[in-house]
Amino acid sequence: MANDTRTRILETTGLLLRQRGYHGTSLNDILSASGAPRGSLYFHFPGGKDQLVIEVTRDSVARVTERLGEALATEKDPAVAVHHIYQSVARMLEDNQFSLGCPIAPVVLDSPTDVPELADLCRSAFEQWIGLLREAFVRAGVPERRAHALALLVESSLEGLMVIARATRDRAPLWAVADEVAALIEGAVLAGGGRNRDAAILTAEIPSQGS
Repeated sequence: MANDTRTRILETTGLLLRQRGYHGTSLNDILSASGAPRGSLYFHFPGGKDQLVIEVTRDSVARVTERLGEALATEKDPAVAVHHIYQSVARMLEDNQFSLGCPIAPVVLDSPTDVPELADLCRSAFEQWIGLLREAFVRAGVPERRAHALALLVESSLEGLMVIARATRDRAPLWAVADEVAALIEGAVLAGGGRNRDAAILTAEIPSQGS
């Protein structure tokens, strides 16, 4: 029973954070929506709102990171993998009727600098997600510098498109940009592969000092 109450508090907090952000979510809101007694909340989360929000955010980041890593590892072609990611985000928005987007964006936009651990967690999340994308592009032959720029492009476009899709209540923007971004990544992979082949040929043609 205690675990059920704890889970209910966490799930309610996660939902409210995605809808209202950090400052827009109060303990009274959480208690009212979860139906949990105030004593239960402080029993499970003696640090109050900050502890609760940090735990919820950490769990959300871990789940997104896991899904992103799996999506990029399952598909060898990063252009196809990224296209699938855009489609997955579009389906997620449709499933929740365009009411919820990125789990940490509302927290970031609230700039909770008075909670350093939460701010660090949000920054680390974006670094992890961008890093996973960059590594996938590098594995496919894209030079490191361009791979990083492409990873930033993918992450930033997804974040912005979630806002646009919620405002328009339409998945079409995500589908349209998915095609363009996938084509851009495919071109970068082909260009990177060509440069790698040229470098390998050049290296093979240069005689070693001992020959």
